[in-house]
Amino acid sequence: MWFYPKIIAHRGGGTLAPENTFAGLRCGLEHGFRAVEFDVMLSADNIPVLIHDPQFGRTVKGSGQVALTQAAELTSMDAGAWFNPAFAGETVPLYEDVVAFCKENGIWMNVEIKPAPGFEAITAQVVAETTSRLFASEPGREARPAALPLFSSFSFDALAEAKMVAPGIPRGFLLDEIPADWLAQLRELDAVALHTNHKKLTPELAGAIKQAGYGLFCYTVNEPQRARELLSWGVDAFCTDRIDLIGPDFAA
Repeated sequence: MWFYPKIIAHRGGGTLAPENTFAGLRCGLEHGFRAVEFDVMLSADNIPVLIHDPQFGRTVKGSGQVALTQAAELTSMDAGAWFNPAFAGETVPLYEDVVAFCKENGIWMNVEIKPAPGFEAITAQVVAETTSRLFASEPGREARPAALPLFSSFSFDALAEAKMVAPGIPRGFLLDEIPADWLAQLRELDAVALHTNHKKLTPELAGAIKQAGYGLFCYTVNEPQRARELLSWGVDAFCTDRIDLIGPDFAA
C-alpha cells in the first residue's frame, strides 16, 4: 500500500537548483512540492549529511571522499557553484537541519540511505537512529503512516540494518532492474514498497508488484506523457527532476 504523496521533487529542486541543498528544498517548495527525495551519507565523524556522490568533484569541488571528511569541513564546502554561479556559497547541509526544515514546512521525505562503499551498516544505523529520535514524538504517527519519512536504498544490507535499528520507520527497496526474487527480498526487508527505474519497468511487472500488495515507486520521470503512462499501469508515485513540467498535483 502507498500512503504517501504521488509526485516527489528529486533531490529538492530537480533541474532548477543544486541537488541536496537548502536552495533545492526552497525551490521545490516554491513550486508547490511538499514531498522531496534526497540522499544521506555519513561524514568521517559519523554525522549524516545530504550529498549523493561518495567522492568530491561533481557537486563539491576538489578531491577527497565524504566518508573521510569531518562534518564541520563538509558543511563549509560549496555545493552550489557547480550548478550556477548564482548558487555559490550554498553548502552541504546536515541531515538534522534538513529534517527540521521539512517538518517546519510540512514536507514529506523520501530519505535515500546512500552509504559510501564499505559503510553500509554504520550509515544505516546512524540515519535510522537519528530519524527515530527526531520523529519519536510525532503526533499521530501510529495512525498516520505519512507522518513518518520513508527510507529507501539500493543497499539491501543498509535497509536490513535500518529495519533492525528503527523498525517503525517504513522502508522501500531500490532496484535498478527487478530480479526474479524481488518478492522474497521485499518480504525479508519487511518493506512497504519497491522503488525502481521506470525505464526498465513493464506493465506486467507493475501489475505483479501491485497484486502482491506493495507500493510501487519509480525514478526519475521527467516527461509528462511517460508519467501518465506509468500511472495508468498502477504506479503509485514517482520522483521528477522537471518540477517545472510535472507539478505536485499532476496525478490528480
